[in-house]
Amino acid sequence: MEALMPISVLGFYGAVVLWAVLIARGAFKPKQWPLIAGFGLVLLLFLNVRYLIEGAPAGIAFFISLYDFFDNVGLSAGEVPSAMGTCQQNACSLWGTTYELHQTWGVAFYDRFVDAPSLRTNALYVHLSCNSIVFILMHAQLLWAGKPGIASAHASLGRATLFFLTLGTAAALYLASEHDTVQSYGGSLAEWGFYSMSLCVYGAALMGWRMARRGDWAMHRVWMIRFVGAMYGAFWLFRVLLMVTGPLFREWETVSLLISIWASAPLGVLMADGLRRSWDARSPRSGEPSVRAG
Repeated sequence: MEALMPISVLGFYGAVVLWAVLIARGAFKPKQWPLIAGFGLVLLLFLNVRYLIEGAPAGIAFFISLYDFFDNVGLSAGEVPSAMGTCQQNACSLWGTTYELHQTWGVAFYDRFVDAPSLRTNALYVHLSCNSIVFILMHAQLLWAGKPGIASAHASLGRATLFFLTLGTAAALYLASEHDTVQSYGGSLAEWGFYSMSLCVYGAALMGWRMARRGDWAMHRVWMIRFVGAMYGAFWLFRVLLMVTGPLFREWETVSLLISIWASAPLGVLMADGLRRSWDARSPRSGEPSVRAG
């Protein structure tokens, strides 16, 4: 039954729809933010932790399966778009014989981690593990910022966040350094796109740390919200863009993936900054929590 109708994939679709409803209903209701953030964290951990439990190939197969339905919509029997292909025994998907065509970047992603060198696989695990930890820590900082008596804890969380972000980004940079030879990703365009994504995320975090060191708490808040936006963009918006652009650019290999790589983090920053301005306009605040950076 799982091969014909992957229950885990359908269940994830349902969970994402529910999360979208929570976001739409509570985006401007601060009391709802912990619920929204917590629900999103559960979904993120579900995606990332399965790599560590089941192994990279199984985690990647689930990831590819999330897009198979959308990428195959409207295809006639026997039609093979330029940006789609097959994988051996259809092992890169959970859909079994239902969908045997997948985006070529997905097939390449799967193939690169079947019997991959240990350094490549471990770099992926480090990246996923550290980024998961960063997501948890940064939400704790945002939701508790400015509350009395937690200044020291806030600073410690900040140091831990930057530490794990550094490890996760270093692993991502190593993985990206190999992409120039993967033409299904976009070759050098994919490599430098992932470098730019890392710069966007890590740069925003460093600016937030720098503002805290200077004692400029208003700008510290601005940059940390931008950092959260970059993280959300690099993770969630990256995946949403793949879902939307994959079917649109089935005849142009690598275009869909390159859009996600280059656009997701900057768009996340812009969206977060726009939301911050909207929140501040509705409920003016100084945004200067009494914390110290170390």
